[in-house]
Amino acid sequence: MPIVKTLAGTEFTPELPERLLAIAGEIRNAGGRAFLVGGWVRDALLGKNCRDYDVEVYDLTQEQLLPILKRYGKTNLVGKAFGVIHLAMKGESLDFSFPRTESKVGYGHRGFVVHTDEKLNFKEAALRRDFTINAMGMELPDLTLCDPYHGIDDLKTKVLRHVGPAFVEDSLRILRGVQFASRFECTLAPETVELCRTLSLADLSVERLFEEFKKWLLKPGKPSFGLRAFLDIKLDGYFPEVCPFYGSWEGLGSLLNSVSGHQSVLRDDQKMIVAFAALLGGVIGSEKDIEEQSLRFLNRITNESKLLKGVPELLRCLSVLDFERVPSDSEMRRLGVSSQKFLGGLEPLCVLVESLPSVGEGFAMNENYAKEFRDAAARLGLLQKVPEPYLTGKMLMDMGLAPGKQMGDIIKQSFELQLDGKITDVEEAIAWARTRITSTGISR
Repeated sequence: MPIVKTLAGTEFTPELPERLLAIAGEIRNAGGRAFLVGGWVRDALLGKNCRDYDVEVYDLTQEQLLPILKRYGKTNLVGKAFGVIHLAMKGESLDFSFPRTESKVGYGHRGFVVHTDEKLNFKEAALRRDFTINAMGMELPDLTLCDPYHGIDDLKTKVLRHVGPAFVEDSLRILRGVQFASRFECTLAPETVELCRTLSLADLSVERLFEEFKKWLLKPGKPSFGLRAFLDIKLDGYFPEVCPFYGSWEGLGSLLNSVSGHQSVLRDDQKMIVAFAALLGGVIGSEKDIEEQSLRFLNRITNESKLLKGVPELLRCLSVLDFERVPSDSEMRRLGVSSQKFLGGLEPLCVLVESLPSVGEGFAMNENYAKEFRDAAARLGLLQKVPEPYLTGKMLMDMGLAPGKQMGDIIKQSFELQLDGKITDVEEAIAWARTRITSTGISR
């Protein structure tokens, strides 16, 4: 198997499907050249395996390449206009494309005319890519590096630099810069910052915006680097709801990093809610103000109802805490009830509290607060579930009570006593209900 010399100077043997190497050999025998491109190359240089195999084929036509690929699996021309052939094989999925140029002719990400040309050289074809660290290729089967725009130097110095003037033709690349800065702990080159500031996100769909924000906040990395890029480009002017934590951008970056480091304790459905709540953690005001500002931001980037409900609810729960005093058991249970529908317990709130930074003008938290808060939630069994009424309608019907308002009132009153710790199990709830029915003369 071919070996890659990583940036750290070590030898790395990346995972490569045998059939891909065989295909590359046939392409070479037919007079063509095959390059692994994009993220695979970047990750290999960092000593990481990547299962996204994007192969760019030079000096062969589509008619010459298809018969080679068909010997190895089922081919699907997924983008005729873009010259992309998907090859499905047992256990692997590979994409083959041809060198191309793109010209912006209309509005939005579909407003491009694509020209494929198998006679383009690698340097010419790489001009359409976004950043130099993504404009490298490794020729198969030996993995010889082709780096016409010095991406390896930028990867070493952790700089994100745009490749060329084609960068401006897709404004999504602004946010790609933010999420790449986070994932690879990079800073934007000054000339790339200036170029990004000339672009607008107004032509981008909600779906495309959301995908880049998710990559920034949820993929492994240091989200504070993404925040730095976000601020360098002045995207806080476009998204004013993203604001400093109690006046401190450093505090917000610390919050984002800490939440990213706590993701493993969260369920998948909670991770996104906590990450976006952290991004909006600088929003301060009344419960209504916090809800309005968070929704104003979220509605611009997503239609996901769980996020639209869960983030404001988590921020509301955070806003009612007194960071000098851990809530009483009764208050903790009520926090659990309020988190029931969208958060599924107090674990998301615990993670957010544990991630709060120690910086911020006017913000102070008891040094033991986070641990004591989690301990209380765990002791009460509220981390991954929420209180449910011991008393049910069926129990009351078994006592002879007819369904109706009186039944609902009794269940509600019993639940309040349960949250206060005055009713501690089902038997006590049933005994209380019997006494209540008898003492008030409620009709059966």
